[in-house]
Amino acid sequence: MKKIVVVGAGPGGLAAAMLLAAKGYDVSVFEKQSYVGGRNGRFELGPYRFDIGPTFLSMPHIIEELFTAAGRNIHDYVKLVELNPMYELIFPDVKLAMTMDRQRMKEQIAALFPGDEDGYERFMNENERKLQALAPILQRKMDRLYHYLRPTVLKALPQLTLSQSLYDILSRYFHDERLRLAFTFQAKYLGMSPWECPGAFSILSYMEHAYGIYHVIGGLNEIPKAMARIVAEYGGRVHVNTGVKKLWLDGRTVKGVILENGEKVAADEVIMNADFAYAMTNLVDDGVLNKYRKEKLQQKKYSCSTFMMYVGINKPVDLAHHTIIFADDYKRNVDEITKEKTIPHDPSIYVQNAIVTDATVAPKGKSALYILAPVPNNTSGIDWETEKEPFRQKLWDTLAKKLGWGRMEQHIEYEKIITPHDWQHDMFVYEGATFNLGHQLSQMMVFRPHNEFEELEHCWLVGGGTHPGSGLPTIFESARITANGILHAHRQPLIPVGALPKRREA
Repeated sequence: MKKIVVVGAGPGGLAAAMLLAAKGYDVSVFEKQSYVGGRNGRFELGPYRFDIGPTFLSMPHIIEELFTAAGRNIHDYVKLVELNPMYELIFPDVKLAMTMDRQRMKEQIAALFPGDEDGYERFMNENERKLQALAPILQRKMDRLYHYLRPTVLKALPQLTLSQSLYDILSRYFHDERLRLAFTFQAKYLGMSPWECPGAFSILSYMEHAYGIYHVIGGLNEIPKAMARIVAEYGGRVHVNTGVKKLWLDGRTVKGVILENGEKVAADEVIMNADFAYAMTNLVDDGVLNKYRKEKLQQKKYSCSTFMMYVGINKPVDLAHHTIIFADDYKRNVDEITKEKTIPHDPSIYVQNAIVTDATVAPKGKSALYILAPVPNNTSGIDWETEKEPFRQKLWDTLAKKLGWGRMEQHIEYEKIITPHDWQHDMFVYEGATFNLGHQLSQMMVFRPHNEFEELEHCWLVGGGTHPGSGLPTIFESARITANGILHAHRQPLIPVGALPKRREA
């Protein structure tokens, strides 16, 4: 059997490992941390359970297809619960419950933003066509300039709306500023400003409204845990607490990996699922790379970071499963994060209150709150050891004011904070950029690091740092693209890519 080594047990690495183990490969996954999932990991604070990073699943048909390709049914491993409403948006003067029920959405828009309900219908219809056109780009490798000449790509190029930002695109549909933000804040999933994010990403909000979003009972980490189980069921091995020190190289040919304990593990192919810039900076010897050497990596554009609070509260909290609280001046808030790279004076905040859906995350009568505020990455030079406590207090003050919570801090039983400094030094995320390389047009498709890594032989990439990009659906697609690249190189049958499902009319 051909030997595959996967560096990192994040969702992309485990998905690729699962697919290749099911195809008969001898697969070994090496994970530096004590758990699987990477940023899709999980931890516990006493009786409270938290996902580290992603908290919901969209486009569930992708992960269903991957499990099916591995000879398994995802629903035998995890329980998915559709959320309705998907999330609530809190503006200074209005609250909006976002739902994939199109009639209910139109009624809300007509009541709160009269005249914009027709724009919602146009948005849904036009972005359905847009996603259908763009899907082939997201489902296949893009590593040669001539790939832009594929008929499917030529058809999709007008949908990329190259000259317009995401905010520009949404301004076509909605007049009210709050409604524009309700359909553009998803740029934060990429760590970008909607005023700079390419207009192609209007498909992000469309996908939520067309296919819904889902919670996984027990937390989203149940998916990588299930994939690790399947790897083992096929005879593969997932080693936690086993970091990779370096790629084992012969010139530019990867022969395997060198573990932190000094052991060399040979492989026919190595799949890198570590944070891309961190891996190229730390796992490859100086002088080997050209395009992605340290100095050039420093010149790349990176996403914002996040300030995280995971809090066990000893009382029920009256809040939806997902809530986004917008800064009073959202444009200024985004500019502070992405341009000025200063601590937001009025932060936007995301709160997950999963106990309203999932009784496993906290004891009865209590709440597990996941609180996230986008902040600049570490290129800002912010000293988070000094700023951590003041910013923590700012978040609690903002929540008290905008949600009417009062002093919720007095009900804290457990609390853990992750700053951008922690993302970089404890979670091995380059510059603490939690959403990886930015998604500017200069860093997308052919101009993003390739799934079959262009600088080293027998080295492959999965995850948010390669094509097609960040976010769980695209990370899972990267795993399928990379697995198919390896299968093609070895003249094996490929893993099928299903057609996009029809949008639901819930």
